[in-house]
Amino acid sequence: MKTITLLGSTGSIGRNVLAVIRQFPDRFRVAGLAAGSNIDQLRRQVAEFAPRCVAVADEEAAARLADALPGEYRGRIHCGPEGLSRVAVCEEADMTVSAVVGAVGLLPTLDAIEAGKDIGLANKETLVMAGSLVMDAVRCSGVRLLPIDSEHSAIFQVLEAGRRQDVSRLILTASGGPFRNKTCEELKAVTPDQALAHPNWAMGRKISIDSATLMNKGLEVIEARWLFDVEPDRISVVIHPQSIVHSLVEFIDGSVVAQLGIPDMRIPIAYALSYPERLGLGLSRLSLSQCGNLSFYQPNFDSFPALQLAFDALRQGGTKTAALNAANEMAVEAFLDGRLEFFDIAGIVAATLEQTANGDAADLRAILAADGQARTIAAEIIALKKGFSA
Repeated sequence: MKTITLLGSTGSIGRNVLAVIRQFPDRFRVAGLAAGSNIDQLRRQVAEFAPRCVAVADEEAAARLADALPGEYRGRIHCGPEGLSRVAVCEEADMTVSAVVGAVGLLPTLDAIEAGKDIGLANKETLVMAGSLVMDAVRCSGVRLLPIDSEHSAIFQVLEAGRRQDVSRLILTASGGPFRNKTCEELKAVTPDQALAHPNWAMGRKISIDSATLMNKGLEVIEARWLFDVEPDRISVVIHPQSIVHSLVEFIDGSVVAQLGIPDMRIPIAYALSYPERLGLGLSRLSLSQCGNLSFYQPNFDSFPALQLAFDALRQGGTKTAALNAANEMAVEAFLDGRLEFFDIAGIVAATLEQTANGDAADLRAILAADGQARTIAAEIIALKKGFSA
């Protein structure tokens, strides 16, 4: 029996994690749950899984949850960033699954690593902001960090077919999002509702926008650099609209090995939870004959400049990737609120990066300072709303 604590339980990934746990009650047990302010859904999860500790966004949400839970519930309810970390290091847990969205996931994930918990990582911002520092902590603590993102899970699985020292290149696939065939001019008129309508995957609001701009793929490139210890110039991206090939690895002899499957997040989640075993999930099987043609082509960096910004920040090193992430979070929020146009998102990020100082990527204080500085600068640029474009 593996005991799991889950950060981000009411989000898309979190709900899928609980679906896998629900399917295998003899294999997994929930020790802790953390969510934001979706109290109705969290209440149902607490009633079903009976975690010993729970965390929510703030004191108001904690009070609402306490009122909503039945009187017999005896678990602890925590709140705020400290509460998130308390759940992350829950003493009973063998594994902490970090499925929160955004920079808020960094500190509790680090706390869980230092507490000796294996990590199921779906919060890509942890490695985007502090990849070197986090991977050093993983090595020092002797824990396992298992990827949950479909692309990184695919690479992780493929690497078991060969030696790490024989890897020539990592190839991340991207669906291209809902606008892969649109021109720069067409992208200027995109609305939030259009950007949220991903053709293949059911995802949260922020990740859906990142997928539409291809920033999500840029963040995944940064994550892959640290997760698999591969230099940026040995990571590439191809657009694959069908989302059947989840990523590929090219070896030095020219062999290219890919992982394929239907687009269902329960597959990489289950593999991370049960590794090195595989679980029979009862899902529909991939039929290549019914898939038709599988297509691949290069991304259009002119229409989707966010991807290039991510590569550039990674190559600059230091705390530039933390600043990139912070500026993007601010810009995406502004777009969803109707304060920016779609094509302005990358422009805000580019302008912010030009104005942020670079710091030591091995210093947590420098990373957090870069995050804060980038948010302040991005907020000022957004407030001006003078049509920045990348």
